[in-house]
Amino acid sequence: MAATETRLLVLGAVRLFEPVNGYQIRRELMSWEVDEWAHINPGSIYSALGTLARQGYVDRHDLVDGGREVAVYTTTKAGRDELTTLFTSALETVRVLDPLPLHTAMSMAVLFPRDVIARHLERRLPALDAHLTDLRGKRTVAAAGLAPPHVVRVLDLQVSTAEVERAWVAALLEDLRAGRLAFAGEPAGWQPAPDDPGWQMHHDRERYRALLAAR
Repeated sequence: MAATETRLLVLGAVRLFEPVNGYQIRRELMSWEVDEWAHINPGSIYSALGTLARQGYVDRHDLVDGGREVAVYTTTKAGRDELTTLFTSALETVRVLDPLPLHTAMSMAVLFPRDVIARHLERRLPALDAHLTDLRGKRTVAAAGLAPPHVVRVLDLQVSTAEVERAWVAALLEDLRAGRLAFAGEPAGWQPAPDDPGWQMHHDRERYRALLAAR
């Protein structure tokens, strides 16, 4: 997994659940199957937390919780600014042959307001159109016999992939404008199952907040 996507994923997860301990971040991200689609392993999550702390993007708080020492993380102002920068770049920059930045950003979309996400996607559409125009031009040249036949088929695949992404972005924008889905500052409209580990994380977060306030 690229370093920038790792930063976005881990920093965003801290922001989603803060204050939160490292094990909870690891457990939550692994439940998203990030080892499959983002190629991130558990050790990389802890490593990223340490790096983000050294760089001043998260604060590490060493607490004693029920007689047990635990490292709890919260984002800093610099970390929240960095998260916004990474999120913006991932949504606005078109990399059709590398869908990971877009997938990672969308996993953090609930952290941002509806109008912000819509603005980023509106900027993505012209970039996709320009990319499609370029690909179609290359495909036309290749089909004229200026490239091997298998290259034409590869370009067909690239054009189709870009067209699917454009249609997906346009449909998501329609959802945003129609008030569908839920984003920052809006009622969630969805809750995890009663046995979801997230409920324990919620209770721990409230306890961590009390411990931090008492310091």
